[in-house]
Amino acid sequence: MNLAVWSGPRNISTALMYSFGNRDDFEIIDEPFYSNYLIETGLDHPMREEIILSQPENVDQIILTLSQKRTIGGKSLYQKHMSQHMTNSIPRNWFDQVKHIFLLRHPARVISSFSEKYDNVSESDIGFKKQVELFSEVIKQGLDPIVVNSEDIRKSPEQTITKICKRLNIGFQKSMLSWPKGGNKDDGVWASHWYESAHDSTGFSGPESRLPVLEGTNLKLVEASLPLYRSLLKFAI
Repeated sequence: MNLAVWSGPRNISTALMYSFGNRDDFEIIDEPFYSNYLIETGLDHPMREEIILSQPENVDQIILTLSQKRTIGGKSLYQKHMSQHMTNSIPRNWFDQVKHIFLLRHPARVISSFSEKYDNVSESDIGFKKQVELFSEVIKQGLDPIVVNSEDIRKSPEQTITKICKRLNIGFQKSMLSWPKGGNKDDGVWASHWYESAHDSTGFSGPESRLPVLEGTNLKLVEASLPLYRSLLKFAI
């Protein structure tokens, strides 16, 4: 199985990657289009040059890796994606070769967390619009995506992960609820900047506290993102 998980930043996307990576029948790949995204957009993200050097330049080769048929008895491939990394130049004709999960988090939480690591956050940075666009494309192709609210995982990890596994027609493994502290050998090179909390974790964090209170441009961004978030939330398992 090829499993593409579409998220935005500052979600529990890394924790979910670690969860599947701790299964005995999955391997993981971390944000394979990040380098291409930085090259196309020209964005000056932390560790930009290291990221660009760490990943293949050939998008077609990346797509082949993500969509190639898994050998019988071989491991499935969990693909952690940032929705905004899927620039318009990247083909979508491989989507029918993978299963899809859309991982959601409330915009106020995403923007509050992202702004601690990155200045002048914009809509294109957090990816809600792109996530909706990708969801629509998956539906258009007649596929059956799974939508997951990250809050449900944090409140009831075993129950929610079991639901995900059932939709994927795979058995739940208890090992998905915990993982070794310190990260995963297949983390992207950018992990040292972005994954501090994930590297300190050994399992999913508990329920989140109250929504953060934002002001100014960040508040306006939350208000603009909420309809997009809610349009997908209604499909959550």
